[in-house]
Amino acid sequence: MLKELPERYTVANLEDVVEILDSQRVPINSRERAERKGNIPYYGATGQVGWIDDWLFDEELILLGEDGAPFLDPYKQKAYLIKGKSWVNNHAHVLRSMGGIPNAYIKYYLDIVDYQQFVTGTTRLKLNQRAMRGIPVPIAPENEQKRIVAEIEKQFSRLDEAVENLQRVKVNLKRYKASVLKAAVEGKLTEQWRAENPDVEPASQLLERILKERRKKWEENELAKMKAKGKVPKDDRWKKKYKEPNTIPIDLPTVDVPSKWKWLTVDQIGTIGEQTVMTGPFGSNLGKADFQSSGVPVITIGCLKEEGVSLQKASYISEEKAMELSRYRLREGDLLFSRMAAVGRAGVVTKEFSGAIFNYHIMRLRLANEAISSGYFVSFVRGSKMVLDYVREVNHGATRDGINTEQLMNLPVALPPTKEQEQIVLEIDKRLSVILEIENQLNTDFARATRLRQSILKKTFSGQLISSKNEYDDKPAAEPLLAAEASATYGNKT
Repeated sequence: MLKELPERYTVANLEDVVEILDSQRVPINSRERAERKGNIPYYGATGQVGWIDDWLFDEELILLGEDGAPFLDPYKQKAYLIKGKSWVNNHAHVLRSMGGIPNAYIKYYLDIVDYQQFVTGTTRLKLNQRAMRGIPVPIAPENEQKRIVAEIEKQFSRLDEAVENLQRVKVNLKRYKASVLKAAVEGKLTEQWRAENPDVEPASQLLERILKERRKKWEENELAKMKAKGKVPKDDRWKKKYKEPNTIPIDLPTVDVPSKWKWLTVDQIGTIGEQTVMTGPFGSNLGKADFQSSGVPVITIGCLKEEGVSLQKASYISEEKAMELSRYRLREGDLLFSRMAAVGRAGVVTKEFSGAIFNYHIMRLRLANEAISSGYFVSFVRGSKMVLDYVREVNHGATRDGINTEQLMNLPVALPPTKEQEQIVLEIDKRLSVILEIENQLNTDFARATRLRQSILKKTFSGQLISSKNEYDDKPAAEPLLAAEASATYGNKT
């Protein structure tokens, strides 16, 4: 980039145009800061990291990351300005411009430097002071420096306004999505469908069949166990051991739903003949040595996104290890439910995740039969205020958010007739597909805004955004350098 500079520019090393105040930095650990609470900002490599009760500096300064800054990300800032009283730790270089050069001029240029040749390290990059001193800086004529800063701030102001508008649209989309899900699980999206389909089987009859199948399966299993032990029951008294699933407590307030819907618990519609809800394997079942770069995915809580299940933060184990944990393997249609952190987040296991393992922070839920839509159930969890209220209630007084298997079994669910469940999922998909399309365009626009910010800086510092008509009214570019050198020699400290 420096090769493309206008003739009226000159180039200097960073150490020739700034004072380096690193020796005045004082790091304070978090424990001591907690004991010294105040209203003075405490800064680190990428911005403010806390508050403190005293100050080291009281002026406008440039802070440039020393370590921990995103040096190799071309779209993130590496330097920032601070004003007024401040305290800076040893993760940021402290710079003050000299020779009348605006601090903002230096700061903006430092955001577009190619740091590849200046930083060291691998996992945590470091810009040591020696390397920083040698960073070449293009120096424009004095008046042009001010115009450059003004032009950047004008362009950035317009860009910030555009980004704020995008953010508002994003927030509104999130609200709209929530309203769609809420309307869906309260029956409002399918009002017309119900009017056109009055003869569907009510959910109460579906539940009745499920409960009968549940009892029958239990009796078959119990009888098989007794016969295996050589015991033949003489009467039906053993059937009295059967435990009916938990129903919704009478005192639990529920919202009004259509007449053919049925309020029930997960326990009533859970898998028949096998464990309905189970948590993933404990940490003792999986150690660091078991994880590898590829193989069978282990679904973690970070894989449960608002939009569904993702492998982005999955871990991996070998097929042999997965076979040892076969009872924790997922199959298509399973429901995943976060039991810690983002409690209540849910997702459906699709074909691509079938065979994966789920870890301890997640609960797997299996429903009784295909008459209950996994898609509807997930939509209910995401859209019903009842779920949020229930999770809050079971966590009342807890020091850490969490939900256990028993609490999930007692989760209240408003179940529509099977056909209406399918229609609800179709209606949700239709609306959310439009939202997804808009969100994708928003993400494209956000990325474009980020690239545009970098483009503005590069064009401005190469003289492309500043008119050269009045360049000869400026002092030569060498003059600010001479002033800076004199400042460094004779001192200009506050």
